[in-house]
Amino acid sequence: MERFSNISMAVVRRLPKYHRYLGDLLNNDIRRVSSQELSRITGFTASQIRQDLNCFGGFGQQGYGYNVDELYKEIGKILGLDKTYKTVIIGAGNVGRAIANYTFFDESGFKLHGMFDNSPKKIGDNIKNITVMPIDELESFIKENEIEIGILCTPKEGTQKIAERLVECGIKGIWNFAPVDLKLDSNVIIENVHLSESLFTISYLLKEQDETKKKKK
Repeated sequence: MERFSNISMAVVRRLPKYHRYLGDLLNNDIRRVSSQELSRITGFTASQIRQDLNCFGGFGQQGYGYNVDELYKEIGKILGLDKTYKTVIIGAGNVGRAIANYTFFDESGFKLHGMFDNSPKKIGDNIKNITVMPIDELESFIKENEIEIGILCTPKEGTQKIAERLVECGIKGIWNFAPVDLKLDSNVIIENVHLSESLFTISYLLKEQDETKKKKK
């Protein structure tokens, strides 16, 4: 992924977790939190948290900590959550339907405008008041509606070509759930989500845990 600032991706990937836990604190009517308390909640060290937040300016006060509401809003702005994004989903199978019905997706400013598929059995289906359209209408729909993000929930075969079509349409970002790493010669931002890799990580850790227990017997 191309970087547009000197902030490391490691820091960027921690921000959503900070945002989520600060939201939980607000829901519990907690208005002030120290870096030590955030450390206990998030699992990151207090020093790491302070360093991460200092990348974007000073937020806390020594002896006071952080104003939870202000920090939550500021991190939201840093993440771009004060904006709305027009999206489409390509692939109306189980994953595509799950994302379309994910309430938090819409609440976070990612507005679903269309869904596409190449299966006659799925075309015409109504998913959360969105009618699934044929893939042949993808380009015209994206251009007419100024869509910014394409969400790929397609089988491995053909995904690369669909991604290339999205790029040609002027799409700005791709959220890829297909089991393939996209290779695109463009400035389009790509976030690959490989569910199998997370599952295989669990498999590895379970195996290691079992082997460790056997050695101790």
